Amino acid sequence: MSSIIEGYNYDIFISYRQKDNKGEKWVTEFVRALKIELEATFKEDISIYFDENPHDSLLETHIVKKSLQEKLRCLIFIPILSQTYCDTKSYAWQYEFLEFINMASEDRFGSEILLRNGNFASRILPVRIHELDNDDLRLFENETGSPLRSLDFIFLTSTGVNRPLRINEERPSDNLNKTLYRDQINKVANAIKELILALKTDNHISGTVKALNHRSDLSLLNVYSNSVKEKYPRKNRLKHILLPLALVITLAVSAFIVYHRSSRISTLQNLVSSDGRLSVAVMPLLIK
Repeated sequence: MSSIIEGYNYDIFISYRQKDNKGEKWVTEFVRALKIELEATFKEDISIYFDENPHDSLLETHIVKKSLQEKLRCLIFIPILSQTYCDTKSYAWQYEFLEFINMASEDRFGSEILLRNGNFASRILPVRIHELDNDDLRLFENETGSPLRSLDFIFLTSTGVNRPLRINEERPSDNLNKTLYRDQINKVANAIKELILALKTDNHISGTVKALNHRSDLSLLNVYSNSVKEKYPRKNRLKHILLPLALVITLAVSAFIVYHRSSRISTLQNLVSSDGRLSVAVMPLLIK
């Protein structure tokens, strides 16, 4: 199953540590619940890559299959942040999390996108299932370059309980976060929808501009567009491309009008003789 946007293999990639999917199989249950919620949120089918048996504890001498890079060609990356995820020696961190950051920063959308409401959001959508240590939090934020903005599935109590939120809690009122599993799943689906709608809009505009750039009469716009890509970050490029596009169209229309006016004047001048008189041909009227 491919992505709803051409050129990508999946819409969503779920990254996690195998340690966090033992016992109650929290990650597996999360993915199952998310798929159901996405079915009710999108008209289209949303593809999710989720490997229930991921490699773990990978050493530097191990070889990562190239197929993983193909699976990482996705629109949205969801890391399941736990007490074990932020581990620089782990497979998930090295070859999924860091690799996606590198790939996203170089593809046509970039790592941050402009939402329809005018705000910007990252294509990394963290789901947190434990309160993180300060060292882990700093490590994550250093790699992403921005403060952590996560959707939390954490059951936290005054007695020191710090564990993943379950679908059915025996005493939900004990949770200091006052969150419900069903509500959090809905928030994740809505966040995914917001991101994908923005990516689809960006993809449509980029495709239109790309098609126009192939026309010979807009070659200058192509040169300008390339200079914009070098000078401005991705999130500021659109306004610097659309403005000259509008200018080119305006100039083309103006040139068309001037050409036709001059053609009419030239035709009239051809009818005037050298002595300034207007030559008029009179055809005889034939009456039967």
